[in-house]
This record gives sequence, structure tokens and C-alpha cells, in this order.
Amino acid sequence: MTARLNLFSNPTATAAKAARHFGAASRTILEESTLPTATQKLVLLRASQINGCGYATDVWSKNAAHAGETTTRVNLVTAWRESTVFTDAERAALELAEQGTRIADAAGGVTDEAWANVAEHYDEDQLADLVMLIALINATNRMGVIVGRRGGDYQPGQVG
Repeated sequence: MTARLNLFSNPTATAAKAARHFGAASRTILEESTLPTATQKLVLLRASQINGCGYATDVWSKNAAHAGETTTRVNLVTAWRESTVFTDAERAALELAEQGTRIADAAGGVTDEAWANVAEHYDEDQLADLVMLIALINATNRMGVIVGRRGGDYQPGQVG
């Protein structure tokens, strides 16, 4: 099945321009943040899994592996609480990603406990980058799910 709509098909369309801004914002964090690269990719993958975005799950699992992440860690992101392969800092970031992604499912959104835990491991700039990364991937996942973009064909380094 092909996607219902290609948001980039008309490069001068308003949606294509906006989608490029989302990409640019994400790339800024991915390339310039002091947030560990592994943490970034794990958070992006976990939010994409929760959101049921096949395309982004494909992208971030392959990008993580391409960047040197082990198969074990990539496969266990979905069960990070029940595994031994993630650091305490990564666990805190994954918890924030889950709570930030499941805002509509949680009565209070992100708990003070989850925030205090993640704040023990990351400085203020890294926390801001983490918040932006979670917000951006959630918006991007929703676009992908709405238009029916499928996963499976992505190759690391591919754009669009």
C-alpha cells in the first residue's frame, strides 16, 4: 500500500515547506545537541513505536543500527523496563519520551517524578533538546500515520 499523500510532492506547497522546517529543526538537535546520540535515537525509536508509525520506526531502528547501536538494544527498546542493556540516564530519557508521547493517556501528563529523574542525568540544555526532540517526533509520527506512510524500505542516509 502506498501512502495516501506525499507531503513533499509539491516543493512549493505550504505543507512541504512546513515539513522541511520540521526536518530542519530535528536535524539541528540531532547534529548540534550535547544529548548523547544513542539517547536521541532510542527516544526517537520509542516514541515512534508507541505512535504506531511504521515509517519512523523503520527509520530510527535502522539509523540506530547504522550508528553502531547493537541489535540487542534496538530490539529491546520496546521492553526497556524489563531489560538490562540501558543506562540509568537512557532509562530516564525513555520514561520521559513515553510519558511525553502518551500525554492523552495519562491523567497528569509527565509526572514530577519522571522529570526529576531525567533532570538528574541531563543538564538544562540537554533537557530542552530532549523535550523538543520528543515533541517533534510526535508531530512527525502523527503526519506519517495520518497519510499512511509505511515502513520497510528506508535505507540509512536516505532523505525524505
